[in-house]
Amino acid sequence: MNILITGIAGFIGSNLANYLIEKGYSVSGIDNLTYGTLEQVPKEAHFINADIRDNEILKHFKNTDVVFHLAAKNCIVDCQLEPVETTDINITGTVNIFEAARRAGVRKVIYAESSAIYEGTSIFPTSETETNPHSFYAVSKASTAYFAEAYRRYYGQNTTALRYFNVYGPRQDYRRIIPPVISAFIIAMLQGQRPVIHGDGSKKRDFVYVDDVNEFHHITLKDNRTDGKTYNLGYEKNYSVLDIYHELESILNTGLEPIFKDDLPGEAQENLADISKAKELGWEPKTDLRQGLLNSIEYIQENVLPTLVEI
Repeated sequence: MNILITGIAGFIGSNLANYLIEKGYSVSGIDNLTYGTLEQVPKEAHFINADIRDNEILKHFKNTDVVFHLAAKNCIVDCQLEPVETTDINITGTVNIFEAARRAGVRKVIYAESSAIYEGTSIFPTSETETNPHSFYAVSKASTAYFAEAYRRYYGQNTTALRYFNVYGPRQDYRRIIPPVISAFIIAMLQGQRPVIHGDGSKKRDFVYVDDVNEFHHITLKDNRTDGKTYNLGYEKNYSVLDIYHELESILNTGLEPIFKDDLPGEAQENLADISKAKELGWEPKTDLRQGLLNSIEYIQENVLPTLVEI
């Protein structure tokens, strides 16, 4: 089976590419390297430097069986500052992928929505029906669901939507203006710096390890019951930002107290996934928080810190 991944140079995309190659799939990937890095793309994958908004992108979809569409502008702070670009990348880019897949006869498009779609809800754990997007990023991701349904209705295109909660693990992007909390904390603490907390640290997130997410990716390839469906992917337990700090401190024993700064705009106070639908397919996350943090620490020590020292 030939798989095409958009955003292959990013965190989830590169991990997925490695996973699928190990399973024996033929993998190619599209990325314009705005957020991802070429070093993260597996050598066994065929890499295409292209933008998902490119009108000529159809030629890269030839002989593709399934597309994983993961490319997006996904830093909420950036998206709040740049709503026009956010719309262009996340909506226009996604529709361009749907259209290219339709014209190329791709069997299935598995695409990323986001748990940000639930940011206005007060129902926890949150099922797939409780959408309430507020931020520009969340609205852009929610919009893609309507286009996916329209492509299904009018063209019979087969799609599966994945609403990732807070995926973490090796290769998590630490280069953003505001990096994801786990990678940001680990890098700071390993360098002897106090980690920065925006707000009072009470915000709670459902953290799910990337290897567990890839197990569900594989299910979407094999199981026709996922066709036309939407799934939450989380751990079904959430932790506050302070919980993450204390767990990391219990592992690293740095003695470093966090620095508290102003809260960030557009972020939900809490998220927590209802993963009942995914569990019905036999999936369940296996990696607990401590093990996931240990894996993340090991990766950052071996692969990230040496590059930071060189800089």
